[in-house]
Amino acid sequence: MAPEAELVIAAGEVPGYLAPTAALVVAAAVIGYLSARARVVPIVGFLVAGVLIGPAQLGIVENGEAVEAAADIGVILLLFTIGIEFSLERLARVWTWIAVAGGLQLALATGAGLGLTLALGGGWRDGLFTGFLLALSSTAIVLKLLGERRETSAVRGRLALAVLIAQDLGVVAMVLVVPLLGAGGDGEGSGGGSLLWALLTAVAVIAVVLVFARRVMPTVLDVVARTCSPEVFLLAIVAVCFGTAYLTALAGVSVSLGAFLAGLVVSESRASSQAFAEVLPLQIVFSAVFFVSVGMLLDLGFTLANLPLVLGTAAVVLLVKTLTTALAATAVRIPVRTAVATGLLLAQVGEFSFVLLTVGTAAGLAPLGLGDGQQVVVATTVLLMLLTPQLAAAGARLDRSRTASGPAGAGTGHGASTPSGHVAIIGWGPTALEVAAALRGRGVDVVMTMLNPDGAAQAESAGHRVVRGDPTKGEILRTAGVPDVRLVVVAEDDPEQAVRVVAAVRAVTDAPILARPLGTVDVAELADAGADHILDRDRLSGQALLRSVLGELGHPVASPSRGRAVVDTARVVRYVWPEESGCGHGAASVPVLPLASGCVGCLQEGTEWVHLRTCLSCGYVGCCDSSERRHARAHAAADDHPLVASAEPGESWAYCFLDDVTVPAPAGAAPEAESSATPSRPR
Repeated sequence: MAPEAELVIAAGEVPGYLAPTAALVVAAAVIGYLSARARVVPIVGFLVAGVLIGPAQLGIVENGEAVEAAADIGVILLLFTIGIEFSLERLARVWTWIAVAGGLQLALATGAGLGLTLALGGGWRDGLFTGFLLALSSTAIVLKLLGERRETSAVRGRLALAVLIAQDLGVVAMVLVVPLLGAGGDGEGSGGGSLLWALLTAVAVIAVVLVFARRVMPTVLDVVARTCSPEVFLLAIVAVCFGTAYLTALAGVSVSLGAFLAGLVVSESRASSQAFAEVLPLQIVFSAVFFVSVGMLLDLGFTLANLPLVLGTAAVVLLVKTLTTALAATAVRIPVRTAVATGLLLAQVGEFSFVLLTVGTAAGLAPLGLGDGQQVVVATTVLLMLLTPQLAAAGARLDRSRTASGPAGAGTGHGASTPSGHVAIIGWGPTALEVAAALRGRGVDVVMTMLNPDGAAQAESAGHRVVRGDPTKGEILRTAGVPDVRLVVVAEDDPEQAVRVVAAVRAVTDAPILARPLGTVDVAELADAGADHILDRDRLSGQALLRSVLGELGHPVASPSRGRAVVDTARVVRYVWPEESGCGHGAASVPVLPLASGCVGCLQEGTEWVHLRTCLSCGYVGCCDSSERRHARAHAAADDHPLVASAEPGESWAYCFLDDVTVPAPAGAAPEAESSATPSRPR
C-alpha cells in the first residue's frame, strides 16, 4: 500500500484510538456530572471513572500511549497553572509559613515514611521514595474544597495553602531526586556527585528562567495582548508552557519543573490573569484525563483481596499526615485545634504522588519496599481522596478559634483577595472611565475589566483597579469579584461581543446588568442573554448612562420632569404573556426599551397626558384612554401592536386592545423602577 493511502481512513472505518478516547471522555463527563450532583469533588468522580473503565475492571480502555500522552499533558498544564497562581510576589508574602510550616511538614512526613519502610524491612532508597509519596497532599482537591466552603481566608485555609505551596515546590526537587534514587548504588551516575550536579543544573536553569521572567516575558506578553485576540494569546501562552518545558528537558531537568517555571514566567506579566483564564479550560480537560488514567491503575480485585492491608495503610497515612501537619503548624504558633483541623484537611495523598509513583516505579523503586506497594498506594490514595470532604468538615467543626492570625497577605490562591459589594465595569473608553471616576467620587468601589492592555494601562493610571483578560471567561469575572457585585456595567462597543459578555456575567451573578453596546442594538437578544438595562447610543448620551447607574445604586438623581411619571428608557420591559389569558396575541410581546421618558405623541405636540403605557412590540410610550389624545390606542391601531403595559410606578399589568384582556403581573414581568419615577396624577 502506498504511504499516501495509509494516511487515509476508509469510509466507515473507525480509527483505533477513537473508541477508547471516546469511552474515556464520556465516562469522565458522565461520572463527573454525577459527582457534582452528589456534591462530591469532581476529581473523585474522575478517579472512579478510571477505576470502572480501566484494564483491571471493565477493560474498556487500556492504558495505551494516547492516554498516557494526554495524562502527561495534563500534568504539565496543571503545574503550569499552579506556577501562574503562585507568582514570586505571593511566594514572598507567605515565605515564613511556607519555609517553616511547609518545610517542617515535608521533613516530618518524609521521615515518617522512611521510618515505616525501614520497620517493614525495606531499604533506605525505597523508604525515602515512600516518604516523598506520603508528604504530598492534593492541591486540586483542597483548593476546590476551600473555595466551595469559603474558607480560603480562614486561618486553617491560609495555612493549608502555604503548606501546599511548600509541597508543590518540593515536588520539583522530588521529581529530580527520585530517578537518581532508583539508579541504585552501582551505576556511575548514581553517587552524590551526580545528585549535586543535577541540583546545580536545576538551580542554574531556575536562575535563567527567573531573569527571563523579570526582564523579557512581560514585554513579550504585552505585545501579544495588544492584538486583543484570545486565540493568538492562548497560542502564545501554550508556546511558553511547552517551549520552556522542552528547553528544561534538554538541559537534563524534569519537564514538570519546566512547566512550573513557565507558569512563574507568565505570573510576572500584567496579563497573568488573562493567561490563567485562557489556559484553565485546557488544564481542566487534560487534568481530567490524568485523574481518569490514575483511576485506571487501581485493581479492585487486589483491593478487595487485600482489604485489611489497604484500610490499615489508609489509617496509618491519615494519622501520620494529620500529626505531622499539626506539629508543623504549631511551630508557627498556630492554636492546636486549628493545627489539627489543617492536618485533617491535608490528610490525603496528593495527585503529584501519582507523578512520583510513575517515575519511581519506572526507576525500580517500591513503596514501603513491598512488591505490590504500587497498588497499595493507589488504593490508599483513592480512598483518602474520597474521604477528604468529610475530613475537612470534621476539621471545621473542631476548629472553633477565629482569632488566630497569620502573616499579612497569606491568601495565596488565585483570586483569594477578590473584592465584593462593588460595581464592575467591563469594557473601556471615555464613557466607561467617566462612569468609573464618578462612582469613585461618590465613594463606590469600582473594578474595571478589559482585554486591551493599552486601555487597562489608561484605567490604572487613572487610579482604578483593573483585571486584565477576556471578560467572557468565568475565571476573569470571578477574579474581578463579579459574583458579589452590586451592579455590572457592560460597555463593550461591539453588539455581538456585548451579548457574549452579558451571558457570561449572568452565568456567575444575579446582580443587575446594564449594557451599553454601540451600533445596532438587538434588545431581545441582549435581554435574553440577561441584561436588565440597555442603553442605545442613538438615543442616550453618556450622561444618561451615568444617571442609570446612579439610579440603580440608589444615589439621588434629579428628575427631568416633576409631577408626572418618568419612564426609565434604559430598563428592559419584558412580559411573558400567559397562554391562559384568553388573549391570542401573546406572541406580539417581546422585550423592548421604552422610546421616550413620556408620551411620544404628547411630547411632539406639546400636550399633557394622564397615564403612560408602553407598547410591548416596539417600546412606543403613549398616553392612556383617560388622556385627551389617547396616543397608546392610536399607535396600537395604526401599527397593529395590540399589547401595552402600564408604565406607571407601582403598577405591573398589561392589556390587549383587540381582545380587551387585562393581565395582572404577567410571568416574567420586569420589576418596577419606582426610584426612577414620580407618581402621576390626573390634570
